[in-house]
Amino acid sequence: MIRRVKGTRDILPPESRLWVAVEAEAHRIFSGFGYDEIRLPVMEPTELFVRSVGEGTDIVSKEMYTFSDRKGRSLTLRPEGTAGVARAYIENGLGQRPHPLRLSYMGPMFRYEKMQRGRYRQFSQIGLELLGAATPEADVEVLLVLHTFLAALGFDDLVIVLNNLGDPEDRERYIEVLKGELTPHRERLCRDCQRRWDENPLRILDCKVPSCREIVEGTTPVGEVASPESQTHVAAVEEQLSALGIAVRRAPRLVRGLDYYLRTVFEVISPELGENTVICGGGRYDRLISDLGGSQVPGIGFAIGEDRLVEVLPESTRERFLGERPVAVLPVGGGAATVALDLARKLALAGVRAEVEVTGRSLKAGLKWAGKLHARWVVILGEDELAVAQATVRHMDTGEQERMALDSVARRLAGGTEAGVD
Repeated sequence: MIRRVKGTRDILPPESRLWVAVEAEAHRIFSGFGYDEIRLPVMEPTELFVRSVGEGTDIVSKEMYTFSDRKGRSLTLRPEGTAGVARAYIENGLGQRPHPLRLSYMGPMFRYEKMQRGRYRQFSQIGLELLGAATPEADVEVLLVLHTFLAALGFDDLVIVLNNLGDPEDRERYIEVLKGELTPHRERLCRDCQRRWDENPLRILDCKVPSCREIVEGTTPVGEVASPESQTHVAAVEEQLSALGIAVRRAPRLVRGLDYYLRTVFEVISPELGENTVICGGGRYDRLISDLGGSQVPGIGFAIGEDRLVEVLPESTRERFLGERPVAVLPVGGGAATVALDLARKLALAGVRAEVEVTGRSLKAGLKWAGKLHARWVVILGEDELAVAQATVRHMDTGEQERMALDSVARRLAGGTEAGVD
């Protein structure tokens, strides 16, 4: 037996319907705020992620799926989406369009990570980027869109945590402070943090090893070393979010795992999955596009881990998305199958989910099949019905049924006008 690659999974019905519904809700909310979808390649030149995400990050150093193509070019399956958006912005001349530019994306990402609940090596992200605005109001808009989307999915207990990373000019000064405070404890740091000491000391703050987390708890928060301009910016973000009724919690040592972030960074945590499990993360990246060879374009965005998001959907939302019960169309006898398929087409165009029995079951077996589908209605098309251009429509919960004109079935089931509709 050929099995799927470790770290990947098959998303089967009915769970796949949850994914479709979540993505449809993302399209609805994002487009309502003026965001258009950008569809990016799944693989990019490896250099894109080394230069943008950072050579010293765990993503680049340990987690990327990188390979050489037949011409020896180094390619990487994308581990995140923002770098691809930045590359597309430069390559396609998106700077010529009206700004701020609002873009969203969704699709698979790839990281070689330790597998755990809600985390896979092929995973999906729903992301959003606002390009061309450096104001606190841009940060607030992005967090407002995120909050609105999560609220539309029924969440009321997710925690938004936020921090100030300062500007790049503040970073070297802060690293000196951080190293000075950690020097007495250096030998107690984990192996990865020993490597990070020289490659990327800020990543020590992001370590999930309990002993390292205990050590960094006593360090100076990065926001205290940030420039006054940066502190004013993030304070304005928090103030405006509060005015909009969006609660955020300051996390003074939140740094995120990507080098391009500055000033505002944030995460969304699910209490159900635990404080260390992040559903969504994002932040400001005003230097990314210029670092990749483009013009100076400020940006801010977020990416949601769709696998985790679907896993922790509120039960009421799951029921809402999965609650649609199909109409079972049951042809009985010769010549009925074509009529049944034509009716299914009309039902589908009217927005009604319909499933046709196409294996030739008898009436008794067909009704049993409709019951297993949890169909609300079954439309029976037998010789007697077709002889007078009618159908028998049976309510599967009550057993009540009635004859109606065949050409009115789709309209009446879509509109819920027939007798006995609940």
